[in-house]
Amino acid sequence: MIVDVILEEGALAPTYGSEEAAGADLRAFIKETIVLEPGEHRLIPTGLKIALPKGYELQVRPRSGLAYKSGITVLNTPGTIDSDYRGNIGVILINHSKKAFEVTPGMRIAQGVLAPVHRAEFRPVKDLELTARGEGGFGHTGTH
Repeated sequence: MIVDVILEEGALAPTYGSEEAAGADLRAFIKETIVLEPGEHRLIPTGLKIALPKGYELQVRPRSGLAYKSGITVLNTPGTIDSDYRGNIGVILINHSKKAFEVTPGMRIAQGVLAPVHRAEFRPVKDLELTARGEGGFGHTGTH
């Protein structure tokens, strides 16, 4: 599938890291290093605008290496880029570690996964179909 993108001068298009990668790397489009202090979150621009096909979204997800090695993740995971959005794409990064983290120009900061969207008609009813689980939630099945 071909997806049209507009890149600010010097920005890089999303790229896949391997032949079967599900997510395309999104890069920081910044002129100088941004330091994320522990607990701090910032909107990092990508320099990218995108025209997704109707019926699709781009899910913005963390990069596992940044999360594991540095405690850096995407705050609103997964972030959703709707097919009718044409503005600049930004990634909200948060530092969950105890050390400052440097976001450098061109750094791979997140990944974008193209996914189909299924829309529903939400119908108000008086009762829901009964299931074995019922209303149990938030750990009702135990921790192991």
